[in-house]
Amino acid sequence: MKKFSLGMLLFCAFTARAQQVIPLYTGKAPGSETWTWTEKENTQNMFNTRVVYNVTSPTLTAYLPSPSQATGTAIIICPGGGFHTLSIDSEGNDVAKWLQAKGVAAFVLKYRLVHSLTDDPVKESFALFSDRKKLDAINAPVVPLAIADGKKAMEYVRSHAQELGILPNQIGLMGFSAGSTVAAGVGYSYTAANRPDFLAPMYAYLGALPKQPVPTDAPPLFAAAASDDQLGLAPQSVQLYSDWLAAGKPAELHVYAKGGHGFGMRQQSLPTDTWIDRFGEWLKLQGLLTLQHLPPGVTMATIDGARKRQELLLRTDWANLQRYAAANQKLPAPKAGERRVVIIGNSITENWARDDSAFFKAHNYIGRGISGQTTPQTLARFRQDVIDLHPAAVAILVGTNDVAENTGPYHPATTLGNIQSMVELAQAHGIRVVLGSVPPAYDFPWRPGLAPAPKIIALNQQLKAYAAQHKLVYVDYHTALADERQGMKAAYSADGVHPNLAGYRVMEPLLEKAVAAALKK
Repeated sequence: MKKFSLGMLLFCAFTARAQQVIPLYTGKAPGSETWTWTEKENTQNMFNTRVVYNVTSPTLTAYLPSPSQATGTAIIICPGGGFHTLSIDSEGNDVAKWLQAKGVAAFVLKYRLVHSLTDDPVKESFALFSDRKKLDAINAPVVPLAIADGKKAMEYVRSHAQELGILPNQIGLMGFSAGSTVAAGVGYSYTAANRPDFLAPMYAYLGALPKQPVPTDAPPLFAAAASDDQLGLAPQSVQLYSDWLAAGKPAELHVYAKGGHGFGMRQQSLPTDTWIDRFGEWLKLQGLLTLQHLPPGVTMATIDGARKRQELLLRTDWANLQRYAAANQKLPAPKAGERRVVIIGNSITENWARDDSAFFKAHNYIGRGISGQTTPQTLARFRQDVIDLHPAAVAILVGTNDVAENTGPYHPATTLGNIQSMVELAQAHGIRVVLGSVPPAYDFPWRPGLAPAPKIIALNQQLKAYAAQHKLVYVDYHTALADERQGMKAAYSADGVHPNLAGYRVMEPLLEKAVAAALKK
């Protein structure tokens, strides 16, 4: 949790706006009006992955970044599956989530497929892969429809660019295997309305397309494949790259020694695991990862440097133990009769100690908040930042960033357990506990769409019940700060999450009363 600034940008790495499913056609898709079967999913198959099959109504599933993270770039993703299935996660949704975290608007395309006659479409189609001509013959009626869906997707995204928050000249098309057939099919035969601004065919299959010249205005190309591709498709990526170069068009190719066909986002402990990082580097080189809305005085170089430092910190000091290490060392031991109080938490605590330092000094409160932290990080530093300071009491004010999923999915029981562990550690060392409610938030600016208000209320109910059960002092900041939507009142916050000075002035008498009650116990 950060103020909406450069610090905020660093915690936007995992955006989570609600996904939107967009139908590409009104009514039946042209060319398949007589199709009557129903789209289905299958997870029990020899590939051990979720696949979609029997697609008759093409859609785009949109993964849009937070406005503060938006680069204006968009990518339409065409999963593979031999035109019989779609590997919807490894070659679709997982790719989209990675791109979304980079500020790219990602759209997973479900294009039309061959009709599967069984509930195991992978097994049904797998036997055909050994006879490429037969497979191509079966797929032939559907390939043009799938390419038409790719063009329609390009047209939709470009024509709705403004409302989607993207730039109409930064829309790319990515495909995997059969999805690369779709991408290449569009990339060879586009109009102004559906021309991709860049192409990214992964382990491309071009055998289902007629041989065509590279367009005179062909977009830049990024391609990747594995030499040990079980379907023998690596040479096709090489040929595509060579054709682009021969035409004088920008191109980049990565051919890995191992990885097999369909590596997508699967983790195999091989270099192919990081192909998408190479793609991200390529996007950056093309100027496609520049934020649209930079804070005043901030450049992308500044942000990149800060991100690298943040990533290094997470790898080397995940709980940020160094943040208060020097200050803790300088802090003298409590004097006889001194009733020191530590306030531990996230940016709400960190900002509080900064914005009203006089209040903290007057009451012998020591602020130990770290912006962006979740409860497992706070728990990891609880000994050095609370116990080792020998306070008479500790006020715990955490949980907001757990709900915001700053370090991963929110699990209420885990968050509650982390807070309980802090309480138990404090009590084991004779430290009185003030357990604070999570302040209200209707939405998170750095991670919109999580609908945190009811989650915060539910967590606070659990915290209050736990405090009552264990005879702890509970302080209810939420009720005092909440508006009619159960968000934070506008008068108390600029961003709906972090209290301003007026908000802190509401919280302060509540904290004083709670601390006094705890110290009397």
